[in-house]
Amino acid sequence: MACFFRRRIAAQLGRTMRLCEDAFIPALSAVPVFKKQQTADLRLSINMLRDNGVLPSIGDIRAQTEHLARQLKQDSVVEEITAESAVIYFRFNRKLLAQKILEPLRMGGNSKFGLNSELLKSLKRGLTLVEYSSPNIAKKFHAGHLRSTIIGNFIANLKQSLGNKVIRMNYLGDWGLQFGLLGVGFRQFGSQEQLKQNPLQHLFEVYVKVNQEAEHNEDTRLAARDFFRQLEHHESGAVSLWQQFRDITVSEYRHVYKRLGLDFDVYSGESFHQERVQEVVQQLQDGGLLKTTEKGAGVVDLSAAQDMSTVSTVLRSDGTSLYITRDIAAAIDRKEQYHFDEMIYVTDKSQTNHFQQLFQILQAMGHSWADRCHHVTFGLVQGMKTRGGEVVFLEDVLDEARARMLHNMKQSKTTKEMDDAEDTAQKVGISALIVQDFKGPLQSGYKFDWDTMLQAQGDTGVFLQYTHARVCSLIQRNDNIDAATFDPSLLTEPSSIAILQHLLRYDEALYQSAQDLQPKHLLNFLLKLCHLIASAHRELPVKGSPQEVAQARLRLFSGSGSVLADGMRILGITPVDKM
Repeated sequence: MACFFRRRIAAQLGRTMRLCEDAFIPALSAVPVFKKQQTADLRLSINMLRDNGVLPSIGDIRAQTEHLARQLKQDSVVEEITAESAVIYFRFNRKLLAQKILEPLRMGGNSKFGLNSELLKSLKRGLTLVEYSSPNIAKKFHAGHLRSTIIGNFIANLKQSLGNKVIRMNYLGDWGLQFGLLGVGFRQFGSQEQLKQNPLQHLFEVYVKVNQEAEHNEDTRLAARDFFRQLEHHESGAVSLWQQFRDITVSEYRHVYKRLGLDFDVYSGESFHQERVQEVVQQLQDGGLLKTTEKGAGVVDLSAAQDMSTVSTVLRSDGTSLYITRDIAAAIDRKEQYHFDEMIYVTDKSQTNHFQQLFQILQAMGHSWADRCHHVTFGLVQGMKTRGGEVVFLEDVLDEARARMLHNMKQSKTTKEMDDAEDTAQKVGISALIVQDFKGPLQSGYKFDWDTMLQAQGDTGVFLQYTHARVCSLIQRNDNIDAATFDPSLLTEPSSIAILQHLLRYDEALYQSAQDLQPKHLLNFLLKLCHLIASAHRELPVKGSPQEVAQARLRLFSGSGSVLADGMRILGITPVDKM
């Protein structure tokens, strides 16, 4: 695997230059694979060595590169060393390349391939708390929460695969003035009977009606404020109704999350931190951070000049808490309860200012761990529509993805007989949603497009699933061939070498994704792998080949399929065996 070769080169560099070999690891990377073009396997960046202070950054860099290259020796592992511009290239023994990469791999994934590399060992480990999805209770799961859900799930999967302990938290919007409105609205328009039949739809209809009422009725607005005050003071009637709404909603959400193939360790919410809110307010006051405006609201001055030019409101004039007050309390509670090493919030970029203020207030309160809290932002999705028109609810999107995928599968001549076509269509449809979402930088929004998303050709989730299913089918059709032992010297064709070279980059793709928490690095690696597998599938027949050749090729396909499955699972995609 990559770590063997990277360590081998680093060791030789360390001996040659009389330095610790770890100093060379960051500057070593796999050479990108180009179609039909034979390249070296690993490269050393002299620029990076100079930037990191390993080499002196004076003198002619080309001469420095060539001088270092001449000092390095070829051996049984390294067959060729060449220098070009500011890069030294290494080409490995082909038999050893196949052996070291494929020996640890078995089809089906769940291997530790690439995860023990020196590159990944440099990453900090610990307990990571990821807060994501976080819809509001008493509302159907809005399609807008899809991005937070799948991005947060990817980050949690990635961190876990890299050796972190991960807590997946769903921080529900289950408090605030909106519940004052809903409480008043339910007493006026609600029906327990309808609540049993179609809970979230009924609560949604009640919420729409009471909002319309509140727009032109001051009494309704005042009644809503009073209901929320009752909640904050734990009055039994208000709390009982609120608890009913919360329990119903969590039950409904679990069903949607199950369809997406994910779950949470903790269902938390703003309501969990009510006891802490008054304590936070007191701490802000004792620290001289809480100011009162002319209208009686409590604010924290965040301006550099302390002239109240930038403030964060933490208390309404009637003394009730706000979203940020509860977020301050929640962060402190979580640190005390979970002792996290880092906490990651995943929300859309409209909340950037909110989280900047949150982290600033925590720092001002003396919580130095606030610099280990991070906000991962994402842009909005435009044009998400079903055949019925504009999409509001996520279940509509999932239903549409499943229906369209099922239709496409029925139309395709290559579709296999399967036990549960609907389940397969759902998994492939969700893969398509995830891949369309992850292709670009998360901060950018994108235009939702059903037709492009569900294409079997091109860089889509359908293509990922099709490739995995195709490898599974190849293995099943050749179940009489035992690939447990294989001769790596038989994998010398360009399409074999291209796959092996690309697999050298797996840990680098994980490392890049871990650095900026962007899924595009891992996704691009997997899509490229699928294209290379497709080429090899055309050029390297298993059936009809001599026994030893068939064994080696089958091992190549099963090994690359294993890495594909592992990477798909990190993205949040469940691989299918047939489609």
